[in-house]
Amino acid sequence: MAQSLAVSSRNLVLSPQSGVEHYLAQVRKIPILSAAEECALARRFRNEGDVAAARSLVLSHLRFVAHIARSYRGYGLAYADLIQEGNIGLMKAVKRFDPAIGVRLISFAVHWIRAEIHEFVLRNWRIVRVATTKAQRKLFFNLRSFKHRLGWLNREEVEAVAKDLGVSCKEVIEMESRLSGQDVAFDPQPKETVDDQAGFSPAGYLVAPTDTDPAIALERADWAHNGQRRLKQAMATLDERSRDILKRRWLSERKQTLQELAAEYRVSAERIRQIEAGAIDKLRVNMTG
Repeated sequence: MAQSLAVSSRNLVLSPQSGVEHYLAQVRKIPILSAAEECALARRFRNEGDVAAARSLVLSHLRFVAHIARSYRGYGLAYADLIQEGNIGLMKAVKRFDPAIGVRLISFAVHWIRAEIHEFVLRNWRIVRVATTKAQRKLFFNLRSFKHRLGWLNREEVEAVAKDLGVSCKEVIEMESRLSGQDVAFDPQPKETVDDQAGFSPAGYLVAPTDTDPAIALERADWAHNGQRRLKQAMATLDERSRDILKRRWLSERKQTLQELAAEYRVSAERIRQIEAGAIDKLRVNMTG
């Protein structure tokens, strides 16, 4: 496996001279690691500092980065740059990955890959350089998704988006205006390529169906296999009251309100909210190791 990876990586140069298609053709030749191979390499890197093992982990996941980066091409940035930033996120994930958690590397790495691409988009897309707060960044990425599906938002949709993302209606309207400030032709000019900012057409904004993305498919499979088990184990660490509140607030078919639970437990609604928040934090820690 190591020899195969080494041979396959000789021409992995992502540059204007080599071209994105050449790069993608090369990464597709690199074999995908089995769960056992991945675990063994991760243990060698984590326990022994084996850089060659880390390199093998990175190389075998480059194809997943390219798939994830493809969904961000509608922001008018070069596909090659998006891949480069995603690769940085992948390397950060490999450095922090603990095989003892019991999940596949790609499930762990997706967050890091997307985080690096998000930062790159926000640094380089001129319309959203004002999106400096966490709420504004969340608004930016979610609102683009809403607009691609719905076009201009009406008043009810603006209020729903504002409530869902925890921002004001004014911020939603202002961000929508900024997003609409960069008009493009429906069809690119004949001499323009898909990697040119001016060459992006509305067709380029369309994201491929998620069921064809191997990163998302693997992430879902991992959750189906291990997620329920980890959740059950984490719930068992909670005290009976916290467990009951979480189940009735989030896991029951009819979700109960803070006021209903407060009346039953004879405490304030704010106290129920605090218990709920503390239990969720504890679950998050226990499920992520």
